[in-house]
Amino acid sequence: MIRSNRTRRATLKARATATRAAARIHRNGTGTLASHAMAQGLSHRDAASMVGTLRKVAVKLGVTGTAGRAHAGRRMRDCVRYTPQQVAVIALAYKPRKPAYKLVAARLTIAA
Repeated sequence: MIRSNRTRRATLKARATATRAAARIHRNGTGTLASHAMAQGLSHRDAASMVGTLRKVAVKLGVTGTAGRAHAGRRMRDCVRYTPQQVAVIALAYKPRKPAYKLVAARLTIAA
């Protein structure tokens, strides 16, 4: 595959993922922490990495979301969904080291 086409397709895929996640949060009013992170432009892998720490911060702060079930491939998984305001509170207490995560944490705080 031509390199420029590969780059364009990757950019388009990332943009579609972010838009889809943002629309789902807007439609339902809540979303998993990973959905909130992907709505701000993180890839699935980076979002999963960042969310582990966000969950720990949420427990530390006592922020409890709504229990739910999420589609994970062909299986269903238990999850916790948070409102944008709850995610903003969690993101304020989150202290990331990686520059990309710092940017997303700032965006999550502003998104509420």
